[in-house]
Amino acid sequence: VYNSLEEGACLTVQNNLKMHGMSEVSRRLAFIQEDMEALKARLRRHKSYNIVVVDSFQYTRMSYRDYIALKEAFPGKLFIFISHAKGKNPKGDAAESVMYDATLKIWVEGGIAFSKGRFKGQTGEYVAYPRLAEEYWSDREKIGVYK
Repeated sequence: VYNSLEEGACLTVQNNLKMHGMSEVSRRLAFIQEDMEALKARLRRHKSYNIVVVDSFQYTRMSYRDYIALKEAFPGKLFIFISHAKGKNPKGDAAESVMYDATLKIWVEGGIAFSKGRFKGQTGEYVAYPRLAEEYWSDREKIGVYK
């Protein structure tokens, strides 16, 4: 389930889902906009979702203590929080604390996803948008800024 707290089902979100082929999995992906109490009620139901994407952590208005309670209430669920960033770290004390608790931390910049956690894979990065990455990083190399 994708809980779009920040943008809801606006046209931009819909167009991005179509552009990236998400319509192919539409039967297995629920797109909702619910506050955290409604989401928790949904997750308590029989045969509820096992993977939960929350966009964004800041829009949940959760404290770190709230996050720990959520994680402990649903130990069999995978939570993926999208976060606003300040540099390469999540914005806000609670979000930064969640990052340190997370098993996998992924920072995305210029079309490339970088692993900041213990699992790095073969290269520690994944090129999600090749054309954007080429433009973004080649421009930075020209002015002496590197990853």
